[in-house]
Amino acid sequence: MKRLLERSHALLTAPVGATPRVLALVAALLVVPTYVAPLWNLTMFAPQYGDGLRLDIYSYKLEGGNHGQDLKEINLLNHYIGMHDLAEEDFREFKWMPFVLGGLALVFLRAAVMGRLLDLLDSLVVFTYVGLFSLWSFGYKLYSYGHDLAPGAPVKVPPFMPPMMGSAQLANFEVYSYPGLGSYALFAVGFALAAALVLGVRGTRRRVVALPVPAGGP
Repeated sequence: MKRLLERSHALLTAPVGATPRVLALVAALLVVPTYVAPLWNLTMFAPQYGDGLRLDIYSYKLEGGNHGQDLKEINLLNHYIGMHDLAEEDFREFKWMPFVLGGLALVFLRAAVMGRLLDLLDSLVVFTYVGLFSLWSFGYKLYSYGHDLAPGAPVKVPPFMPPMMGSAQLANFEVYSYPGLGSYALFAVGFALAAALVLGVRGTRRRVVALPVPAGGP
């Protein structure tokens, strides 16, 4: 058991090769698009809106298509069915998400500089946690908007949940919801970190296995 713990510690603290470090650096750079590109996009089509109503969700703001006019039109439609207006001040995520993304980039840079397997593992674990929490938060927000309907709304509709991914028919609207360029950059971050960890494990394991067994050891 002692020998196993020693090898595990040696594996986690061993320096990795150049390729895993470069991949960690790439992961840090891939965070940059999340500040300039939307993370998610929702588009609504109906007979009276042939060009659709577009809503882009960034890490820090909402942006409607047609120079913001689409967001105003969406909120007008929401009023008729009792949904709350989509307002940036109601999205607490916009207050902390940019800082969290910046923190992730620093964690990835640290892994690239320190170059230990443990740092790569920490990076992937933290990224996975933030990603899963963000998806849950987004899904909960969609659920809340579709279920917290004003009882005195002019048009009565049953509670619903806008699609988180894919398309759905809501009244006479066909709603499409898909990741934006910023989210694809984050998917690439996960791939880069996973590849860095796998390559790091392969390289360091060969060196750790080759370590000499201390005299009197098991």
